[in-house]
Amino acid sequence: MTYPKFIITRDGHFRLGEVRMHKDLLLPEDQCYGGGFYEIDYVSNRILLRGASYDYGRPRWSYLDRLLVPCSYRGMSIIYQDEYANDEDFNVTAELVIEYV
Repeated sequence: MTYPKFIITRDGHFRLGEVRMHKDLLLPEDQCYGGGFYEIDYVSNRILLRGASYDYGRPRWSYLDRLLVPCSYRGMSIIYQDEYANDEDFNVTAELVIEYV
């Protein structure tokens, strides 16, 4: 069974896909800076991120200067909803420099 999961890497790559384990999104040279689950809201043109990877923990957004996002998601807002904290949602697209690859 697969699930919609995402990770971020030390190099700033944002990868998402339907996988069994978060490690399935990593390339051999990658170092993971956390991950979680995603949902694409086409009506609001947003990618909603939530939760944490069992193996890699919550995304460590503060470690990144920029996020490398696949160009097929150009124009979509990326929002992280931390269900473990009482903070407001983290608007990734507003807080990080986004580069489309």
